[in-house]
Amino acid sequence: MARPDKVAAVEELKEKFTSSNAVVLTEYRGLTVASLKDLRRSLGEDATYAVAKNTLTLIAAKDAGIEGLDDQLTGPTALTFISGDVATVAKGLRDFAKANPLLVIKGGVMDGRVLDADEVKKLANLESRETLLAKLAGGMQANLQKAVFLLAAPLSQAARALGALETAAQADPSVIGGAGQAAPADAPADAQEPGSDAADTAAAAAPSEDAAGAAETE
Repeated sequence: MARPDKVAAVEELKEKFTSSNAVVLTEYRGLTVASLKDLRRSLGEDATYAVAKNTLTLIAAKDAGIEGLDDQLTGPTALTFISGDVATVAKGLRDFAKANPLLVIKGGVMDGRVLDADEVKKLANLESRETLLAKLAGGMQANLQKAVFLLAAPLSQAARALGALETAAQADPSVIGGAGQAAPADAPADAQEPGSDAADTAAAAAPSEDAAGAAETE
C-alpha cells in the first residue's frame, strides 16, 4: 500500500506537469546549496525549481499522460516547472549552466511532447514573448499607417482636383457648365445682371424676332 506522503507527492507533481507551460529536467550533482538558491533566484517568478525522486516523477508524468521520460530520469534530477515565458526561463537555465558546468540539462517536456537536451537548448534561442509581441505590435502599427495612407490618399487627391477645378472656374466659368457665356471683359459688371438699366437698354435696342421676320419677308 502506498504511503500517503508519496501519494500526495505524486499528485502534486502530476498537477505541475499538467499546469506548466513546459518542464525542464536537469542534473544538479555537485552544486552547492548556495548555487541552487542562486539558480532559483535567477529564474524568478516564471518557474519553480524542485528536486524530486525519479520514481515518483515517472509515475506523476505517466499519470499526466507523458511517456518517454525513463531515459532522462537517471541520477539526481531536479525539475524546472515553467509557468511563464518558456524561452526566457530556458535562457536562464542555459546561461546558468554555462557559468556552472555542474548543472546539466537533460531534456524536458512541452505540450505533452518529450524533448531532448538539444531541443531544450533551442528553446533558449527563441525570442521572448515580450519581444515577439513588440514586433507584432510594430508590424500592426506599420500596417495601420499604410492603411491610413491608402484611405487618405484618394481624399487628398480629390481635394487637389477640386482646388484646381475651382481655380480654372474662376478664370473660365464655362468649365463647370455655367449658364450662358461670360460677359465681355470690357462690359460693366452691372450689365450682366438681369433687370439692371444696362440690361434693359440692351434688350430694347435688339430687334424682336417678329420684326426680324417681317424685314426678311419684304
